[in-house]
Amino acid sequence: MSLRDDQLATLKAAGKDFDYYNIANLDGIDHLPYSLKVLVENLVRNIDGANITDEHVKTLLDWDPNAEPSHEIQFTPSRVIMQDFTGVPCIVDLATMRDAVKELGGDPEVINPQVQSDMVIDHSVQIDKYGIANAVQENMDIEYQRNGERYQFLRWGQQAFKNFRVVPPGTGIIHQVNIEYLAKVVMSKTEANGNTLAYLDSCVGTDSHTTTENGLGVLGWGVGGIEAEAAMLGQPISMLVPRVVGFKLTGSIPEGVTATDVVLTITDMLRKHGVVGKFVEFYGEGIASVPLANRATIGNMGPEFGSTCGIFPIDNVTLDYLRLTGRSKEQVALVEAYAKANKLWGDASDPDYVEPQYSEYEELDLGTVVPSIAGPKRPQDRILLSEAKEMFEKTAPAYETEKTVKDPVAVSTDFRGDFDIENGDVAIASITSCTNTSNPSVMIAAGLIARNAHAKGLKPKPWVKTSLAPGSQVVADYLKAAGLQDDLDALGYQLVGFGCATCIGNSGPLLPEISEAINTNDLTVTAVLSGNRNFEGRISPDVKMNYLASPPLVIAYALAGTMDFDFETQPLGADADGNDVYLKDIWPTNSEVAAVVDGTVSREMFLKDYASVFDGDHRWKGLDVPEGELFAWNDKSTYVRKQTFFDGMKATPDPVADIHGARVLALLGDSVTTDHISPAGAFKASSPAGKYLTERGVEPKNFNSYGSRRGNHEIMVRGTFGNIRLRNQLLASVGEEVTSGGFTYDFLAKKPTTIFEASRDYIDNKVPLVVLAGKEYGTGSSRDWAAKGTVMLGVKAVITESFERIHRSNLIGMGVLPLQFPAGESYESLGLNGTETYDIAGVEKLNEGVTPKTVHVTATHEDGSKTEFDAVVRIDTPGEADYYRNGGILQYVLRNLMK
Repeated sequence: MSLRDDQLATLKAAGKDFDYYNIANLDGIDHLPYSLKVLVENLVRNIDGANITDEHVKTLLDWDPNAEPSHEIQFTPSRVIMQDFTGVPCIVDLATMRDAVKELGGDPEVINPQVQSDMVIDHSVQIDKYGIANAVQENMDIEYQRNGERYQFLRWGQQAFKNFRVVPPGTGIIHQVNIEYLAKVVMSKTEANGNTLAYLDSCVGTDSHTTTENGLGVLGWGVGGIEAEAAMLGQPISMLVPRVVGFKLTGSIPEGVTATDVVLTITDMLRKHGVVGKFVEFYGEGIASVPLANRATIGNMGPEFGSTCGIFPIDNVTLDYLRLTGRSKEQVALVEAYAKANKLWGDASDPDYVEPQYSEYEELDLGTVVPSIAGPKRPQDRILLSEAKEMFEKTAPAYETEKTVKDPVAVSTDFRGDFDIENGDVAIASITSCTNTSNPSVMIAAGLIARNAHAKGLKPKPWVKTSLAPGSQVVADYLKAAGLQDDLDALGYQLVGFGCATCIGNSGPLLPEISEAINTNDLTVTAVLSGNRNFEGRISPDVKMNYLASPPLVIAYALAGTMDFDFETQPLGADADGNDVYLKDIWPTNSEVAAVVDGTVSREMFLKDYASVFDGDHRWKGLDVPEGELFAWNDKSTYVRKQTFFDGMKATPDPVADIHGARVLALLGDSVTTDHISPAGAFKASSPAGKYLTERGVEPKNFNSYGSRRGNHEIMVRGTFGNIRLRNQLLASVGEEVTSGGFTYDFLAKKPTTIFEASRDYIDNKVPLVVLAGKEYGTGSSRDWAAKGTVMLGVKAVITESFERIHRSNLIGMGVLPLQFPAGESYESLGLNGTETYDIAGVEKLNEGVTPKTVHVTATHEDGSKTEFDAVVRIDTPGEADYYRNGGILQYVLRNLMK
């Protein structure tokens, strides 16, 4: 008998009996944080005697809050959620795996998601049309024209794979659809014996902001597409039992402060505290006054803190939200009964409540939060709104060059008339993304500021591209019900789509005349968005500085028209009587916002909008869909191509080998993001990806974005390390000018060239490659192509000072070795500049079932001298070692399924 058998019990909820795994009576459970109790239940339920044993559960119950992570456990998510940018390659890989199984003599039907897997198509809508009445319909028409091939493929997948559902385009943003509909908090399923098992909802997703669901008490986080595919195929995720940071919230939000300001403050605090690789858990009596929408907003920003999750426990606030969003009485009753029976109920005023122990502590009095923005290139770089003008003036010169024109530049347009633009002007002011559009308080506040501005006769400046892209149709419903959409329309904030839009880089083109003026005069213009990501080059190729702000502040900056603005002392304009109007004159009070929210947001809206969530509109239903268990690949497709990872794959992997004579492909600095590595956004005809498409008869106007073409590895490998803001210092090491973008030096051809073209030369000549970088390598989104593209370029190892969690595990998942310089060392301190050749010895120990703590690196300089050091191997768990030995996680899974 195992713990799994011992802990099986019966739970009554809503007049029905459920089987469940009772963890409430296990020794040690009381002191555990909520998030670790979730992992205890997960382990108990999935004990198999091999990968997961009673001993793993005991290790977790004996958790020492002060210990450094060292114990490996296997986490088995209940669900997987995907968006289409990262999800399409997952389905391409599954379809390719079916072909590979058939080629190896197996049954292709063994390849199916083993757990519920949902894809929400939300990343493909681009803001081509804006400021007009029917912008949302026109943008959706263009979306289908651009993405018809991808959508046909996904419709095939929806029919071909079991346990796979697709939420069609135009429905909403993945994380909002997740918390409003897909998430169950407690799930149930019929067992082989006919009983119904209740168990905790947990969910990993192919988008880093999957942590939005943490606000509901659902444990989960963003993983690379590679890890997600393994989870879909029933593989647990290896992880070390983390340190847990307890974050106590007290007080209440003061007048004039929004949930966005709170989240930017928490992000700032936790980045300074240091929470990479840790769980963050919010606790204390104060959380009872934090609305669930605010919890979701906080959870959403987990990747910006750097933590694995940012979770709240289940309590009455959770139940109220489930009721509001249309969950059934029976489901709400099950969540409450289950949470209370398993000591997962987080009401600190409950007499049975036991305060958890945490590894580290933080605390925030919400009453101390002040209006804030963040930028110009990282979400954690918070700026007090009162100091924003001063900070902009300090920061902007770094973005100017000798070509930058300092005087205003005249622009003439048909759409917005004639005007001057200059450095600091706001080119984009977009209400967008999953962070804030899931929160009625900030969306209603934006509507009220629009109403007040409209009444005073204020309008955004004509050079500002304005857009409203909510996260769900419910947002459109309540803005309309409150009469606020008319006021938003009057300010140019018409609906442009229900999707990720500006935050993912789908801001769409600026007016050609504005774009030309910016680029001809090298102007430093800015973007303000209500999102969570503002990395360099992400929002628009024309915009150098990007700022995160609450939805009402987005509108405020559209009215101001420039970042070089002090809202305290400068008027936004004048009313009909000629009186100056300041921001304080149009800013709604907290009670005004709350009254509109309470009066308009209703359960009926959620029930109506989610009644046919998987059906789609006439465009979706009208797609011509291929049939069959194997996908009929089209060799002429430039969107969806059969992947090459399994070409020539054997039933048994070859031994791993040491690395000899490697060359450096890129020499990079600190905080290189997955945006720098993985292709995203638009690309030019002169780029390797652009040339590939042009050679196949695709005109530049039909290039679409990298993200939309993630199902075509030929496009993606050509764009890897191609970000317009990437600076490869290897060029400086050989005396060449460092050109921003995907450029390097080819030591075989002895010339500068693109990273892609150099990689082809090295691969043809069987020269392995390495990448050298600084601290926090791979920060940002959970982009699988940052790892897939790296391996397809021929990179065998990446040596850095430190890695962010998701990208490190993704590199291993693709068979790339993640190494760190010795503690306190860097390539600069070791005297390396990328012109050396590299030998890495000790990798072969992995063939003996041993993961070496270090490997020996010898860098041979051009003069024959050598620099030697022991690099730390960042294969952190036995499971990761298995993946690396197999050449990657997908090969490992495929071989296991074949057995």
